[in-house]
Formats: sequence, structure tokens, C-alpha cells
Amino acid sequence: MALDSLSALRIKYKEKKDILLEENINVKEPITLFKEWMELALKTEEILEPNAACLATVNSKGCPSNRFVLLKDVSSDGFTFFTNYGSRKANDMATNPNVAMTLYWCPLRRSIRIEGKAEKISKADSMQYFHQRPRASQIGALASEQSTRIPSRHHLDVVEQKLKDDLGDDKEVPMPNWGGYLIRPQLIEFWQGQVDRLHDRIVFRRGSDVDKEIDGTLVHKGENGWIYERLAP
Repeated sequence: MALDSLSALRIKYKEKKDILLEENINVKEPITLFKEWMELALKTEEILEPNAACLATVNSKGCPSNRFVLLKDVSSDGFTFFTNYGSRKANDMATNPNVAMTLYWCPLRRSIRIEGKAEKISKADSMQYFHQRPRASQIGALASEQSTRIPSRHHLDVVEQKLKDDLGDDKEVPMPNWGGYLIRPQLIEFWQGQVDRLHDRIVFRRGSDVDKEIDGTLVHKGENGWIYERLAP
């Protein structure tokens, strides 16, 4: 396929029989639905990294940036990922904790978009996860001061090798300036592509005074403090 054919590029989405209907959402709150969709993504062989998520942050000057991270936990509290605490995204979140995260599963024609505030998890929980990682990954995290300038790829290899020599095969790898963040969601949108481009968008929201918006027609009462609504595609 040539680059000049991008404007004509189309894939087939879901048929009318596969419409995402509110009445088919058994539990009217987004964490349960997220887990159901994730379970299906995990079972879909064509999806190699179902937990790959695009994280968007905004710095102190109001400039956005995004990058992919790996989602590592989902709970009633929210969504957890890990990174270097000296990275660009960490610096962004230190000044502006408002973030957005998106997962897209092309084989399922589904996407989930999350908005919320990010906060650091406990050092103990970060430490526990850090030492569950493969040893090579632990050393790699220690070798790389993420987002800082380096002179060459060779520089990284030298630092990594020195750490391997110093630590040997048995010494515990010390956790660097690194750890987890929990995104506490305020909005979660479930998107499903339809063949006629009338895509499904079901949005769950929570926050102060959201219940005042409930009218039973456009905005509906969900469970566990959530409300939900359908948006035009």
C-alpha cells in the first residue's frame, strides 16, 4: 500500500448486530466493563500487547505530550502503570496531575479512553513490583535516567555492563528513582466501531454534583457513584 493511499484507507468495523447497547451492559459502572473488555482482549491472539496504553500529560506551560506505557493493574481505585520518576511524563504529572489514557484494540474494533488524576502509589508497592520484573529489566531501569540526554547508545551499554559487573548474579538490584502511578478516573469512554461509521460511544462519569445531571433520557444513574450517557460519534 502506497503512502498516497492513506486518504482511501478503510477497515471493516462491526455490523449492526454487534451494536453496543446500554441494556447489554450488565453492571452499570465502568471498571467492571473495562475488565470484561480487557479479558476479551487478553484472549484475542492478534493483540500482542493488550495492556499497551497511550498516556497523555500536560506540562506547566500547558503543552501536551503523549507516549505508550504498559497498564499493570486495574482495581476499583483506578489504573496503575510504572515509570521513572525523573522522566518527562513524571515531571508533567508533578505540576499537573490531570492525565488521559487510551487503549485501542484494532482486531476487536474497540477503544477505551480514560481521564483522571494521577498520583504516586506507595514506595512499598512500587518496590514489590520492581523486584517481580525480570532482572535484566531491573538493571535496565537502573542504568537509564529516563528522558535525560546521553552521548550515544554505547554509553547506555557501558553503564549497563558496569552495573551487571558490580551486582553479579546474586545482589539485589536497587530500585532507582522509579515507581508506580495510579490514575483515579473521573471519565471512562467505551468506543466500538460500526461499519456505517455510526460508532458507539458510551461514557461513564463521576464527580461532585454529577447526579444533578441525571434526567433518565440523556443522562442515566449508574452504580458506585457513576452516571452514564451515549455520545454521538
